[in-house]
Amino acid sequence: MPVNPDLQGRTLPAAAPYLVGREKVREFARAVLADSPLNLDPAAARAAGYPDVVAPPTFPIVVTAATLEQLLALPDADIDFTRVVHGDQRFAYTRPVVAGDELTPQLTVTSVKSLGAHSMITTATEIRDAAGAHVVTATSTLVVRGDE
Repeated sequence: MPVNPDLQGRTLPAAAPYLVGREKVREFARAVLADSPLNLDPAAARAAGYPDVVAPPTFPIVVTAATLEQLLALPDADIDFTRVVHGDQRFAYTRPVVAGDELTPQLTVTSVKSLGAHSMITTATEIRDAAGAHVVTATSTLVVRGDE
């Protein structure tokens, strides 16, 4: 079954705020082999002008997880998660994510395409800080495989 094309243009309610913890940043950095002192050492980050450790560039994927859950839970989405493959991921930053940030993500479906039996869904998740300022936009493309 193809993904509902009427999803295109839909903006979901903002997900709950995510508080970026220093240890979460460190764990993520170690997992992706980011060994910069800026990612691990608060003193090094402060010496470089940041208020705390700086998250690696792909860290916002953690913050967007709640928005993906929202999308998959839509009763009219017709997305079978067992058939989903991650096709693409990009981040467009206004500023780096640092420990102590309270970030709120909000997803918009920017494109739904059918390619034969398969579907491609592209989303843009804007992530804003507690003051409402833009921090980063995460653009994702999911491929939903059709029947074999």
